[in-house]
Amino acid sequence: MQTNQLIRNHPNRKRMIVARGSKRGKTSGRGGKGQTARAGNKRRPEWREMIKKIPKLRGRGKNSNISFYRKPAVVSLAALESVFEAGAAITPAVLIENGLVNTWSGNIPEVKILGAGPIAKAFKVSGCAISETAQAAIIKAGGTFTAITPKAKTKIVAARTGPKAGAPTEAAAKPEAAPKKAAKKPAPAKPAEASKPAAKPKAEKKA
Repeated sequence: MQTNQLIRNHPNRKRMIVARGSKRGKTSGRGGKGQTARAGNKRRPEWREMIKKIPKLRGRGKNSNISFYRKPAVVSLAALESVFEAGAAITPAVLIENGLVNTWSGNIPEVKILGAGPIAKAFKVSGCAISETAQAAIIKAGGTFTAITPKAKTKIVAARTGPKAGAPTEAAAKPEAAPKKAAKKPAPAKPAEASKPAAKPKAEKKA
């Protein structure tokens, strides 16, 4: 080995040049020398004042944008065919008993049946949501499907909103009652005037 073939394991460390001639340019990541380099620079961001005025929403934290709605538990047609016999009645409670669906906090969750392939067994499915392809496969195999009845939606009527256009109002719906004529009371009788004595004739003036 020659001396010109020697290689150092740890080469000299290059210092960072703070100037426009360095690789990083100008301040080289050291910031500016303007307002931030002056005494008494204590700026408070305006957006912080806005945030502090907003009331806090308790209980959700950073997950406030996550929906409360839970997605339904998914069960495939292949799983139904492997567990149940032909002609079996399938409901969410039956799926929980057979271990295909787990409860949510002790409650029966919503269940949706999916699947695209054909099945050989006929099932009676009720109380579950189902895809179009899975429903067609069950009906084709001779089974039945009972759709979920939608929940009745309560109508919220604002107190300040008036009646709909064209709808009869309460005043129009009820016939107007004929105004009652006030019974005329007899006029009170005037007391009879006392008879005044006849005026005496004036005496003629003497000439």
